Amino acid sequence: MNSASITPVFTAVLCLLFSVQTANGLLKRCVECRSRGELGSCKDPFTMNSTQIQEEKGVEAVPCASGWCGKIIESQNLNNEYGTATQRMCLQRGPDDGEERCAYTKWMNKKVYMCFCMGDLCNGSSFVTPSTGLIFVILSILMQWFV
Repeated sequence: MNSASITPVFTAVLCLLFSVQTANGLLKRCVECRSRGELGSCKDPFTMNSTQIQEEKGVEAVPCASGWCGKIIESQNLNNEYGTATQRMCLQRGPDDGEERCAYTKWMNKKVYMCFCMGDLCNGSSFVTPSTGLIFVILSILMQWFV
């Protein structure tokens, strides 16, 4: 077997391994923190990477059995008299339709902006990131064109 025929097989095996890991929840963690105001570590936009999370007091990367992470923003213009507060957490379950999204909703008798996402540390960013498996599938297709 030459190297040109091994590359697609090797890439496919890597994709399968990462997809299985993601499906089993081995890679799914959520950022867990809460802060109020502009000086808090949990605020939006969240600028820490996974290494910095481990070093920051009050911010954790916690395992999440459901795989669904959440972010809640309570702000003054949403009837919160104490200023903007941001909370990131693992959710017990995701939305019924299984769709990632952000929307205004009621939470604990307050009007808040809430986001749901599925993926490793997905609630640590301002946007929804593609899954690791999807990234490897795309890379394997691109590699086949250039190899």
